[in-house]
Amino acid sequence: MRAHPDLLLLLAVLAVTAFGILLLASASSVLGIDLTGDPYTFAKHQIIFGVLPGLGALLVMMNIPYRFLRKIVIPFLLVVIVLLVLVFIPPFQTASSGAARWVRLGPVTIQPAELAKLALILYLAALLAGRDVRRGHVRETLLPFVVVVGFIAVLLIKQPNIGTLVLIIAAAMLTYAAAGAPLSQLVSMAMVAAVLFVVLVRSAPYRVARLITFLRPETDPKGIGYQVQQALLAIGSGGLWGFGIGRSRQKFRYLPEPAGDAIFAIAAEELGFIRMLLFLLLYAFIVLRGYRIARTCADPFGRLVAVGITSWFFVQAVVHMGANAGLIPLTGIPLPLISYGGSALVVALAGVGILLNISKYAHQ
Repeated sequence: MRAHPDLLLLLAVLAVTAFGILLLASASSVLGIDLTGDPYTFAKHQIIFGVLPGLGALLVMMNIPYRFLRKIVIPFLLVVIVLLVLVFIPPFQTASSGAARWVRLGPVTIQPAELAKLALILYLAALLAGRDVRRGHVRETLLPFVVVVGFIAVLLIKQPNIGTLVLIIAAAMLTYAAAGAPLSQLVSMAMVAAVLFVVLVRSAPYRVARLITFLRPETDPKGIGYQVQQALLAIGSGGLWGFGIGRSRQKFRYLPEPAGDAIFAIAAEELGFIRMLLFLLLYAFIVLRGYRIARTCADPFGRLVAVGITSWFFVQAVVHMGANAGLIPLTGIPLPLISYGGSALVVALAGVGILLNISKYAHQ
């Protein structure tokens, strides 16, 4: 017998999404005036191309039995891989700041890397749910896992999109661990990932500069360290109660990417420590509900999908907040459900819809 979806999770996600529009309207207002003369242009765009289709995706995925997704995992993954390749082909390519991350299909521009998060999680769940991962068979489990993750990693490195690469590898490894992978394989993969990180950092001077800035924030405060310094200033100046929604000072052309990479800093400036703590607790609640769905799901495929989606949200939020607070190097990862970006919001809400559907059948 089918139960109701996790309504507490749904309400928490809707609350964060609604607050995200309010915060985005404030954080992007100055940038909107500079670009179009309309302070709410980014918020309107987010509603039209992010919230509305995202809620539609949530409703659809919430009502499609999640087991059906197992049947279309391979076609979905292949479509996403094709889209990841199209970002390098000029007729479809839409580049920005030297990075080829978007594909234009008629009037619509999408970011395939966002779809890759969900496609990879579904593929890995289908792969691992049907095998005895604890035995550590290389050919049956580890090899297909490494080949697919590695191929997508190569495409992301080529873009380049290292932030999403880190996120995908972390979510994939957490899903693999949840499937019962041997500790020796997990340690080996972690070591390979660490070596890859070092190689990627050393291969690009700007990444070396970002790492140096992270280790020594006072280095070049008007150059490569500018964004970190301004983000820390925004967070610190918020104090206990903040300046209030709409009253950020750093959004006035001081803090780069106020609507995307640095929106957490703007939120901290406007909300302050106390109210920001409540906001973080709401995020933590979403993550805990997601892992609870995974823990109570009797079906291995549903359990691994829930682990993967929840881990994606958790890692992405932690990395975004940590980068803004100067705890980890800048990565350019958006804050889930909050930062500007239609593709990211639509895919995230679709992921929530899948979680809600799994919660309906948790005990079957």
